[in-house]
Amino acid sequence: MQWFFEFLKSSPYILLFFTVGLSVWLGRVTIKGYGLGMVAGAVIVGAVLSIWASTYGVKLQLDNFVRLLFYYLFMYGVGLRVGPSFINSLGRDSIGFTFLAILAPVLGLTLVVLGVKWADLPVGTAGGILAGSQTMSAAIGSAEQAISDGVVNLPAGMTREAATGMIALSYGITYIWGTVGIILIVKYLPRWWGVDARAAARKYEDEVGVRNVDDAGLSGYRAGGLRAYRLENPQTAGMSIRKFREANPEYRVVNVRRGDQSLGADAELVLQQGDIVALGGRLEVLTDKMGLIGPEVADPKALNVPLDQAEILVTSSDVVGKPLKSFRDADIAGQVQLTKIERSGVPVPMGLETTLKKRDVLYVTGLKPAVQQAGKLFGIIARPSTATDLLTLASGMILGFLIGKIEFPAFGSKVGLGNAGGLLVSGIIVASISSRLRFFGSTPNAARNILEDLGLVVFVAIVGLNAGATLLEQLTGAIALKIFLVGFVACTVPPFIVWAIGYHLLKTNPAVLMGVTAGARSHSGPCREAAKEIDSSVPWMGFPVAYAISGVLLTIFGYFAMLMAH
Repeated sequence: MQWFFEFLKSSPYILLFFTVGLSVWLGRVTIKGYGLGMVAGAVIVGAVLSIWASTYGVKLQLDNFVRLLFYYLFMYGVGLRVGPSFINSLGRDSIGFTFLAILAPVLGLTLVVLGVKWADLPVGTAGGILAGSQTMSAAIGSAEQAISDGVVNLPAGMTREAATGMIALSYGITYIWGTVGIILIVKYLPRWWGVDARAAARKYEDEVGVRNVDDAGLSGYRAGGLRAYRLENPQTAGMSIRKFREANPEYRVVNVRRGDQSLGADAELVLQQGDIVALGGRLEVLTDKMGLIGPEVADPKALNVPLDQAEILVTSSDVVGKPLKSFRDADIAGQVQLTKIERSGVPVPMGLETTLKKRDVLYVTGLKPAVQQAGKLFGIIARPSTATDLLTLASGMILGFLIGKIEFPAFGSKVGLGNAGGLLVSGIIVASISSRLRFFGSTPNAARNILEDLGLVVFVAIVGLNAGATLLEQLTGAIALKIFLVGFVACTVPPFIVWAIGYHLLKTNPAVLMGVTAGARSHSGPCREAAKEIDSSVPWMGFPVAYAISGVLLTIFGYFAMLMAH
């Protein structure tokens, strides 16, 4: 095998993507639905390859510039993801969820710092334990940033590489329970508390009228429709479209064909015997008043009406806070169909009582003029570009690095966000502005996912490779056990406190609170499992706000864990 490791050492690009490929493959392996994920897989694969190579006298190592570059791209991508919803999550109507989303990361940080000091663990363990126990891989980078910035005093004989290795090692030891533990806790907390979350979800569904987002898929049902009728009713013939609408407001005339000509649907157009009239409306009204016009016909020319799909960003103060049922009598009713609502990047259940919030994204399909009208009613029509605005990307990265240079005195030294924190803030700023203006800064979801997924897995893989050779020298059974115990406590205790406060003091619906508890750990897996456990999508109602806030806090807390514990 020595020749193989010598080959990898001489071919750093092959080494990098060989490690990344193995990490992704290992991350996909699951046992009863649970797996490591590619990030934890990258730590293990990188460290194992490095240790294995060292037994043949080969030291595998990759350039730190590449490692940091990919991590910085990842941090900027995280900022872009949470940006449109982060500031909005701090609104007064979400103050309870916001409080719980702040409480959980703070408790996790506190328990990690106290545990590391109590167990007298080596430098580096605090950042790794926080990242693993809270399943926030991004905290690995911010913890390492504390070492790079020199705010953590390394003991005599300990190198920066060794401290970084302890971050990766601690992350790997605590990540598995961090993932499985929070899923089990959120899933079964109501049962342990003697609460019937399933009944609470049904009550919430009855009050709000939500439907299950997990059941979304292809369906033959459409709330609205478009049908064509031959005008034979003499009482309707001779009426203008305006008068027809005044007498029958539940219908929308979208096109009239006379002979071989499509005449459109001008309000002053007078209907005549033999016209083919294309009507739009809700499904229930299209099957009512069957003789109002005449028999239904399959007329492709009359029904050849342009349809449109769009994502509408809710910005109008006139619609914010209103339930969906308040738009049943709007002019667009029956002409557009709302297929999905996203809040903070997460689909939320829809019902008649679902209230709109600023920066919600509405996915609509329908008649082209009606979609345009819906855009004017609710806010801004966003037609995502498939191209990435590289100028905005470059400007945002520069802004992030400049923010990272800002420092202020604390803990006896100068402390700042650093490059990673600065890029996170920059991403939030850029995404927030672009979501409001919509004319610059296009970063499609696929491009942002590349920044996040590839950036993080490459960074962690290089951390594992560079640190692996020194891990065997540092790791003992006693240290590993202490790391696991501190991570176990930091993962397990905060959700119980969040649940107790949310249920007893804030009086939050238990089904919604399950989603808040999952979001406060910035992990979608527990919310998904909670929804399956109670057969309802209600947990997703509490998830987005907590998810947006805790994700930012836990990322930054990796830095402060290192600072406070060492």
